[in-house]
Amino acid sequence: MSIKSDEWIRQQAALCSMIEPFEPNQVSSVNGNRVISYGTSSYGYDIRCSSEFKIFTNINTAIVDPKSFSEHSFVNFVGEVCIIPPNSFALARTVEHFRIPRSVLTVCLGKSTYARCGIIVNVTPFEPEWEGYATLEFSNTTPLPAKIYANEGVAQVIFFEADSECLTSYRDRAGKYQGQTGVTLPTLWMF
Repeated sequence: MSIKSDEWIRQQAALCSMIEPFEPNQVSSVNGNRVISYGTSSYGYDIRCSSEFKIFTNINTAIVDPKSFSEHSFVNFVGEVCIIPPNSFALARTVEHFRIPRSVLTVCLGKSTYARCGIIVNVTPFEPEWEGYATLEFSNTTPLPAKIYANEGVAQVIFFEADSECLTSYRDRAGKYQGQTGVTLPTLWMF
């Protein structure tokens, strides 16, 4: 298993539309304005979050239960800057749509720019043959409100290619988050 380089990422983006929209270089300014960088890096791809957010609130004094998560625990927000309350979190989706090859597993890691401000992005894998927009979780670990900037870099995806293809991919087992298009809340399979 090996980590994949910028050259491989560019090739896969061209061959199988692995990332759309795709930025082949690292972008650190737009129209003369500095932004938190996004695009292809040496051994990864820095992703952006869209302007669609779900901000956690406990106005209903609900219990956080991953088996029965209430949509009423969130306030929907659309905007270029999301303010996360102290010691709270928000969900967002990526600008980029992914199509992960069958022999590839990715790991999504938070960018240090946010981590150095006490804003943590959940570490999560994108499994072989998973496709869709990723839902990202931002935790504000500080006692102050924190900003997340839409359409700027928020996390990095690192690609690992296996020596052989898996027997069962995420698509094969019809994974519950396959093809998600918006910010997706926790889901359990119902049998």
